[in-house]
Amino acid sequence: MISCGLLGDCSFFVSHSQFHLLSHVCVRALSLVIGLSLCCLLGPLAWADEFKLTNGQTLTGEVLPTSANDQGVEVKIAEGQYQRVPWSNFSQDDLKTFAKNQRMDPFVEPFIEVNPAEKIQKTEVNLKPPPRLERPPKQALFSALLSSSVGVFVLLVLYATNIYAAFEIAIFRAKPPMLVCGLAAVPVLGFLAPIVFLSLPTRITKTAPAMEVPEPASGETAANDATAVAAGEDEVNPMHADGAAHPSGLKLAHSDTETTHKPKLPETITYQRGQFTFNRRFFETKFPGFFSVVRRDAEKDLLLVIKSSRGEYAGDRISRIAANDIHLQVPRGHATEEVLIPFQEIQEIRLKHKDA
Repeated sequence: MISCGLLGDCSFFVSHSQFHLLSHVCVRALSLVIGLSLCCLLGPLAWADEFKLTNGQTLTGEVLPTSANDQGVEVKIAEGQYQRVPWSNFSQDDLKTFAKNQRMDPFVEPFIEVNPAEKIQKTEVNLKPPPRLERPPKQALFSALLSSSVGVFVLLVLYATNIYAAFEIAIFRAKPPMLVCGLAAVPVLGFLAPIVFLSLPTRITKTAPAMEVPEPASGETAANDATAVAAGEDEVNPMHADGAAHPSGLKLAHSDTETTHKPKLPETITYQRGQFTFNRRFFETKFPGFFSVVRRDAEKDLLLVIKSSRGEYAGDRISRIAANDIHLQVPRGHATEEVLIPFQEIQEIRLKHKDA
């Protein structure tokens, strides 16, 4: 028996077995408290990750995804201690692990090296065939044309063209147009009709020979004249009057002594605006004799008549000419006058004889 004093006057006695059980419970409780304390202190270090850096060092800590930016990410290496590590210091395996995090993926992706196989897989283009129209079933040409509205329209155009060609061939070969066009209108073999008629020679129509009227004998002519005179005795012939002459009858030509010969005048030459361009070159090439002071015998009696919007002027000499106008010398009684005529106002020019 073991005697223990507790609280001054109070005392109790514990047996040996009870004391042993009590000490065992106390030891286990103390061990549990110490274990929990160690877990609380060493828990974060046990859950931390190890990162192999490119410089050969190993970093142990917890990555904080919310601190990720373009420069790197912060790693919690101890309680209250943080270290920012650039992305270029992490190994490729660690970067690929970080890429699985949606928050860190945009910053990590540029630093991940892609091998050729992965690059081909990422850049592979999946070509999708475009939608295509279904081909119509194979069939004969004629039935294929009849199976669509466009084909029917083409057949109608060819049909009308064949009939029109037959009409032109009928006119060219002098054949009946109704016959040729009717054969060309046959639905199946109508296209052969224009070819056949085009191969035939042109039909030439023969004109009827002119009927020859035999000339009557001289005796018959005299008898017919006598009959005509007898039949017309009672009729009044206006041409029987004295001095009457038939308007279409023959007249005797006067002798050369009775007729005065007049010299033949040259014809008047007219130049109209629209048919000719009136400019300086026109006058220099058409009327070169009108520029000289002394006229030649062949041109001395010719006059140049210019009709313009201001009036009509007849002159015998071109005194001056410019790029836009002409100066015509016009006779005024015993003197002469120089008239300015612009080219754009000239409507007509006549070259005539002074007696015409």
